[in-house]
Amino acid sequence: MSNSNVMIHDSAIVDEGAQIGDGSRVWHFVHVCGGARIGKGVSLGQNVFVGNRVLIGDHCKVQNNVSVYDNVTLEEGVFCGPSMVFTNVYNPRSLVERKDEYRDTLVKKGASLGANCTIVCGITIGEYAFVGAGAVVNRSVPAYALMVGVPAKQIGWMSEHGEQLALPLTGRGETVCQQTGATYVLQDGVILKRE
Repeated sequence: MSNSNVMIHDSAIVDEGAQIGDGSRVWHFVHVCGGARIGKGVSLGQNVFVGNRVLIGDHCKVQNNVSVYDNVTLEEGVFCGPSMVFTNVYNPRSLVERKDEYRDTLVKKGASLGANCTIVCGITIGEYAFVGAGAVVNRSVPAYALMVGVPAKQIGWMSEHGEQLALPLTGRGETVCQQTGATYVLQDGVILKRE
């Protein structure tokens, strides 16, 4: 482990070599493998597993019962809701060794992954996207997209503050986040935040 300013519960296991940033909290029954790199101010809830080839950025919150398997990268400020699921093999079989077939999954800055959702490997979740509870995401998600259902479908757009934006799914539009006053512009399926 990298420093002493980390809270690690007595029941947690942090393997030698794991890097955990300042101010992070590792709660009950967590297991962090030795190759994991975890940023500053991260919270790993009860019964979280973090694999060897995992990168977790600063200020992420990984809630109870989440396994962050090899080849998953969480950028800064990602929220992983309770019992949500990552995968790293697309077509697993117990009798077929596929560790050389792991697919990379990238969750970009500020995205939220709701409780009990499933993220199928090999995709990217865009910045500040919001995946609803129980959704199954099997393809990449645009920045700021609001995704729900099985399989997940986009039903709207979300602000960086986590408020649904009054914008059409396609075409052009402009709106203001009611909580922050920030302006969001939709152009050809891409959201831009105006400062």
